[in-house]
Amino acid sequence: MPLTYPNALSKLDEIADTALVQLVYVSSLTLASRFNATIFDEVEGHAREYNQQHGITGTLCYGNGHFLQCMEGEKAKVAALTQRIFADTRHKNVQVLLLKTIKQRRFSDWRMRLLFLERWLWSPTTKQQAAQLSAYLPFAPQDWSHEHTEQFLQIIQTFDTPPHIKAAGMTYNALGNMVHHVAAPHQAFLVVQGFLSILLIIALVLLYL
Repeated sequence: MPLTYPNALSKLDEIADTALVQLVYVSSLTLASRFNATIFDEVEGHAREYNQQHGITGTLCYGNGHFLQCMEGEKAKVAALTQRIFADTRHKNVQVLLLKTIKQRRFSDWRMRLLFLERWLWSPTTKQQAAQLSAYLPFAPQDWSHEHTEQFLQIIQTFDTPPHIKAAGMTYNALGNMVHHVAAPHQAFLVVQGFLSILLIIALVLLYL
């Protein structure tokens, strides 16, 4: 069962400050953030800078309006970051899916790499390599069990090796590239749907003229 902020703090209090911990939380973008064209650059940039300074590694995933972030580091550093995350007004419905002590980092070489879990944004090569993620799409991590979350982390951990990141990363297809110039990734779907709706209205008008 996901942990609320008070419950997560209580569980963290039981862990020694120097212990190595893994914390996975999920959240949803607010309506205002969905219309912020720079939201992903802001989140990824701030996370990367803060986490490098505090020895925190992990991964940040986005899809279907939701974030999932895995953080690994000393308990005291992770606890301080957790407090900042729950106070961040750019997202809402923050819940902790996993919180445990670990012997070694799962994402030791990652610096909060941002993965877009939107199948329509992926290149054909990425779709082939990420076939194992089908069971996790559409992305709705709020309902995941501990086991489901662990399996997801195990799968995306392998994405840190070539050629997935360097040669066939989660790039936009032709339509996504075009729309990306006028809309943020999370707005692109709305733009496409709006365009199709306009075409449908025009077709209906011509049909009844």
